[in-house]
Amino acid sequence: MDSLDTADRWTTDWAAAGTDELPDLIELRRAIHADPEVGLHCPRTTEKAKAALAGLPLEIREGPSTTGFVAILRGGRGAAGDNGRTVLLRGDMDALPMQEETGLPFASRNAGAMHACGHDSHTAMLVGAARALCARAETLPGTVVFMFQPGEEGHHGARFMIDDGLLGDPAPDAAFALHISPNMPAGLVVGRPGAMLASADTLHATITGRGGHAAMPQDGIDPIPIACEIVTALQTFIGRRISVSDPAVLSITKINAGSAHNVIPGEATMLGTLRTLSEDTRATMHAAFHRIVEHVALAHGAVGEARIETGYPVTVNDPRGAALVERAAIALGGEDGYHRMPAPMMGAEDFSYVLRRMPGAITFIGVAPDGSDPATNPPLHNTRMTIDEAVMAKGVALHCSVAERFLHAGFEG
Repeated sequence: MDSLDTADRWTTDWAAAGTDELPDLIELRRAIHADPEVGLHCPRTTEKAKAALAGLPLEIREGPSTTGFVAILRGGRGAAGDNGRTVLLRGDMDALPMQEETGLPFASRNAGAMHACGHDSHTAMLVGAARALCARAETLPGTVVFMFQPGEEGHHGARFMIDDGLLGDPAPDAAFALHISPNMPAGLVVGRPGAMLASADTLHATITGRGGHAAMPQDGIDPIPIACEIVTALQTFIGRRISVSDPAVLSITKINAGSAHNVIPGEATMLGTLRTLSEDTRATMHAAFHRIVEHVALAHGAVGEARIETGYPVTVNDPRGAALVERAAIALGGEDGYHRMPAPMMGAEDFSYVLRRMPGAITFIGVAPDGSDPATNPPLHNTRMTIDEAVMAKGVALHCSVAERFLHAGFEG
């Protein structure tokens, strides 16, 4: 197929384009890193990204709910009398509410905020891809939508941008995203078809007993051992009732009760997280959480109230999208440049909202700093997490190659 031959011939050109963009992308990434913003509204980060895109043949669209935006590149060669296919590339922009401890010269200047998940590099790589693809706009047989998204870290930014209609005109036929990992060798691309990342729900429980003197527990209803029994019952349920082939992870991460060594409190509160890889297991665990909290408390004469804050859905890679990324990664880095994950990761991603609307894939790219051990590097969401910035050149090339292949030949690219 001629379109595939063309895409393969351009692989080297995309790699060169990524290398050409790298100095500017390092500068942009460091500027974003030093000035992190948290949540749905990241105006300074948005302005930095827009400034780096200034002068390009892009149509910018924004919505009312966030400071996110899409930049639309319409190629010069339509297909079969229409505008051809449309492909979406996503880069998230927000930081985490944590204090940076890297000691880098461009470390966060904003107390309590840090780019510890690599979104600064994601934004920079997407800017680089936009610039490289704009330079070839006349050769593209379709449209590229660059999605610059805030609020990924628990704020549902992708969902808000979808609700604002930013992914509807033109409606993408496929969507792709890259996520860095400091615990994978630099430049290695890692992905898989099917479930890639878990759903993420926040669990809340309140156990109301009857307070009293700690020396006379028989006169009260102590909520603390009831809370402990609930934790054990939840883990027993997972171990005996949930299949290992469709797993769940439930962690109670906070129990709060009491005020003094000689007082039995009247109430205990619990906080935790639930991760699953299918909607069926998710629904089963939701029902079990309510039932266990309420009935274990009732068995001891207390009242248990359970509440679940629904978070991100399961992130599911379309097998065709995952295969397209795999082919592009191997073309760029050889057979050793791609690794297929044997199992999903139990982290979560709000790119899941995008992949529920259109087929595609999210893929990891390793950024372990030169000379470091990926296995022991500070991981994502760590106050000392750092990256090999040179990998951003490959990220740009991979974005461009995936987009090019899809526009020319769809999922056969």
